[in-house]
Amino acid sequence: MPCSAVTLSIATITAIVAAALMAIAFSTDNWLYIEVKRTSIQGYAAENSAGNSQSILDSLNNKYFFYTRTRGLFRICYPKERPPSVEIYLSPVETHCSNVDYFIPDENNETKGLSDDAMNRLHMARSTVALFIVAFLSLFIAFWTGVVGCWKRSPGNITATAILMLVTCLLAAGAMALWHGVEFYEKEKLVGEEYYQQWPNILRENSRMWYDWSYMVAWCGVGLSLLSAILFSSAAICLRGEREREEALNMQYLMPGMLSRSSLGATFLGLHGEKIPTLEVRYSGLYCCHWG
Repeated sequence: MPCSAVTLSIATITAIVAAALMAIAFSTDNWLYIEVKRTSIQGYAAENSAGNSQSILDSLNNKYFFYTRTRGLFRICYPKERPPSVEIYLSPVETHCSNVDYFIPDENNETKGLSDDAMNRLHMARSTVALFIVAFLSLFIAFWTGVVGCWKRSPGNITATAILMLVTCLLAAGAMALWHGVEFYEKEKLVGEEYYQQWPNILRENSRMWYDWSYMVAWCGVGLSLLSAILFSSAAICLRGEREREEALNMQYLMPGMLSRSSLGATFLGLHGEKIPTLEVRYSGLYCCHWG
């Protein structure tokens, strides 16, 4: 089996899997898992009645960041207890979630009072979603150029598909980098009661954060899109080499036929209408001339 067929098949399967993984990661809400040990915080507040224990209890029962939650690009979901102060709905995958607010459109001009760091964080969050959407658009175009390239066995179309898959990989990787930028701003730079820098010490001590399966799936999709680009490029090289070998083989078959048909013959009439000997030249091996 030609190497182009094998490589094209593997590249196509890899691209389909990459598209599926990126779509799953984009639409699910398990990028970041934040576990809050509410029982430990309740015990601390009960044992220390003095000071700010009452405010901690109030926050524990009302503030969403005192609840175990998962975060995605569009939703914050609560797999355990649910905060009563947050508007919650049932997501398509049967989890109780609230929406992440991107302020699009900002009808009430709510972003006017945000700090510079908060605006930078908001712009990066919006750009993360935008880059993923453009990556899916590039992937959609790559699908059609790949179909045409496989149908016509065109190295040019397959090369274009490889370039588009590489663009998809770069766009998705850029989106992931921006998402990490958002995470950095929220944890290290932003000031506000819902952000890590201003959490009470008891909340920090009883909270754990880790990357969840949607995040892992997203990076797998990025890696497979890069692998698909490399495979499509290799398939184009194989296809171009096979075409050149086919053309060289066809020329070997055509040349002997052309030479065997290139014989010359002519009949001449003399002054009184009589035939004179025919000059015949044959091209087979050495040049031979003889009179018939």
